[in-house]
Amino acid sequence: MEIGIDSFAAAKMSNNARDNMLAMAELLERIEHADKSGLDVFGIGEHHRKEFLDSSPAVILAAAAAITSRIRLTSAVAVISAADPVRVFQNFATLDLISKGRAEMVVGRGSFTEAFPLFGYNLNDYDEIFIEKLNLLLSIRANEVVNWSGTFRAPLRNQAIYPRPVQNPIPIWLGVGGTPESFVRAGTLGLPLMVAVIGGETHRFRPLIDLYRQAGNRAGHPPELLKVGLHSLGYVANSKEEAIDDYYPGYAETFTRIGKERGWSPVSRSKFDAQNGQMGALLVGSPEEVAKKILRHSEALGGISRFTFQMDNAALPHASLMNSIHLIGTKVAPLVNGKSTTI
Repeated sequence: MEIGIDSFAAAKMSNNARDNMLAMAELLERIEHADKSGLDVFGIGEHHRKEFLDSSPAVILAAAAAITSRIRLTSAVAVISAADPVRVFQNFATLDLISKGRAEMVVGRGSFTEAFPLFGYNLNDYDEIFIEKLNLLLSIRANEVVNWSGTFRAPLRNQAIYPRPVQNPIPIWLGVGGTPESFVRAGTLGLPLMVAVIGGETHRFRPLIDLYRQAGNRAGHPPELLKVGLHSLGYVANSKEEAIDDYYPGYAETFTRIGKERGWSPVSRSKFDAQNGQMGALLVGSPEEVAKKILRHSEALGGISRFTFQMDNAALPHASLMNSIHLIGTKVAPLVNGKSTTI
């Protein structure tokens, strides 16, 4: 199983430009550290909000490509609903050239909607825009010269699109939440699936993943194309107590604030503990405990091929994140993949 990190490039609390310059430098240092620690993949999200610095994920990943040598570099996710698929493809094809064939895309709708008014799109067209742009992106990946027409973009007539990536095809995963139609769409298209599970009980996604695999089988795609990845909130420290003490305060503040936007109740310690229990989606604990939980989740979902931690949403210090990355790379990943016998 591939093990990695996803980051939303959290801004500093001050949101001062000089402080955010430091935040970006620290993020790049963490990506370099993840590469050296043996992790398989690092993803950068896309948001257009004050609290995040990831409005241009391909730019961050290109900077990371220059200081890493083996780790795969991906979006997490690229919000193609509010972007031009031509430019998205060109950006990641360029990243693939810079990284010598290590670029990937996870594409999706994103968890916030601020990109729609920012780029002049109507939120009422949410589903139609995404489907059309996904199909265009896949057409560009498959064809150097594209003929295409749709509703939300000018048509392309015998239009060559460059540069072409090193990888043929460059990997494109479909990032999904909990909508059955999205799982079926990914299976029908034969795209690997990245499932974001940030709350609830992970095993409850099994029927949706079964829908994905069934749709892929009906469409004639070989099983090896129908990969499933899992993106969840997590943090690893030397002990479970240390991990919770580090992670919980910032987690509670962040998700209580987001909850005010979305109508959620405030975070409580009892709710956190339930989410961090045996069946819950959070993975906050020691390397041994977290590795066991990843394996339980994989078994419950019928097998996953990638797991990514999202852990920079709790206002943790850079040093704590660096230590967690080291523990994930040197202890969690070997335990998950049977390269250590201490689990």
